[in-house]
Amino acid sequence: MNQYFSETLKKLRTKCGLSQQTLAEKMYVTKATVSRWESGVRLPDAIMITRLSEILDVDVNVLLSAAAESDECPNVILVDDRKLILTGGLPVLEKVMPNAAVTGFTEAPDAIEYAKKNRVALAFLDIELREMTGLELCRALLDINPRTNVIYLTAYSNYALDAWSTGASGFMLKPITPEGVREQLENLRYPFRYGGNNV
Repeated sequence: MNQYFSETLKKLRTKCGLSQQTLAEKMYVTKATVSRWESGVRLPDAIMITRLSEILDVDVNVLLSAAAESDECPNVILVDDRKLILTGGLPVLEKVMPNAAVTGFTEAPDAIEYAKKNRVALAFLDIELREMTGLELCRALLDINPRTNVIYLTAYSNYALDAWSTGASGFMLKPITPEGVREQLENLRYPFRYGGNNV
């Protein structure tokens, strides 16, 4: 079951002032089909999602992102070659995102191998790493999964301009704080359910 998509669809339909029956008629499906989508029993295919985005006047990526999310806990990684940053940062991320599986790495290649085996929803990356830069690691992660949200971490704000050119969702200065993480989560390219105060 995908409750995230069902909740998103119901919220958008209600916002547009449409009943399930009216939406079904516009979609050329039965009311039972819409009901199954909203109960999380079934997901619409890509063609139906595109049609829904037009009728509900919403960016198709909003619906695709919701459909891609499952009720399982999302994977979040923190990559920094300083163990002190991991030791201090991992508890903060777990506190802000209680539903997420948070994993830390000191080596970029290990993070890449993890991403190949696990769909990473969000990656916090130090910009200065030993084997490669955080910018290069970002590109590698996005090659594996283009829907991975990337937030750069650094102690130096002069990296910000280069960071934005890689398709990242955000940029934050160290140290990692709950307030800083929550602020970044508000601006993710591909939002996901992580617990805490998110909707």
